[in-house]
Amino acid sequence: MCCSPQKNCSLCPRLVEFRTENIKKFPSYYNAPVPSFGHLDAKVLIVGLAPGLNGANKTGRPFTNDYAGDILYPVLEKFELARGNYAKTADDGFELINVRISNSVRCVPPQNKVTTEEVKTCGQFLTKEIAAMKNLKIILTLGSVAHNAVLGVLGYKKAAFKFAHGAIHHLDKHDLIMVNSYHTSRYNINTGVLTQKMFEDVIKKIKALL
Repeated sequence: MCCSPQKNCSLCPRLVEFRTENIKKFPSYYNAPVPSFGHLDAKVLIVGLAPGLNGANKTGRPFTNDYAGDILYPVLEKFELARGNYAKTADDGFELINVRISNSVRCVPPQNKVTTEEVKTCGQFLTKEIAAMKNLKIILTLGSVAHNAVLGVLGYKKAAFKFAHGAIHHLDKHDLIMVNSYHTSRYNINTGVLTQKMFEDVIKKIKALL
């Protein structure tokens, strides 16, 4: 599968150890690097943090069966960037329209926290993915980790592009636009850091840019 690690990827020892534990604890889960969702000919790439233990790590599809996906997917559908019934399973028939969804790190991390080294190591797959998306115009980064991961793989200085919710950055060397949003995580929603309206406003910006 293009741009995805092998299912038995051994590049990050800490993540491999955690995966091995989860295979024993949750034998019915996907428990492997989670491939991206959506077509490579999409104009929009959404980059998140990493699979959730009981979300994408269980289902094998980004943001699926995860609180963050409960916010993300209905908003994409509302703005005609997805269609179908999001039923929190990889085989629910839900489809993305002109959008592809990926993560900075493809394996579930302990305590939902990735290391700088893991982001850097997994960056090779994000690099291949961006290169393979010939129609790509906009990258939506959910959170500062994804923001920095994208800048890193494209060779931009992080200091030149400060993460801020709703910010629009022009990555002129690659003829790309990067849009920032706070991550649609349960924590951000529950603490009011991000509201549904704030996230919808970001998607409206992307629709206008398209």
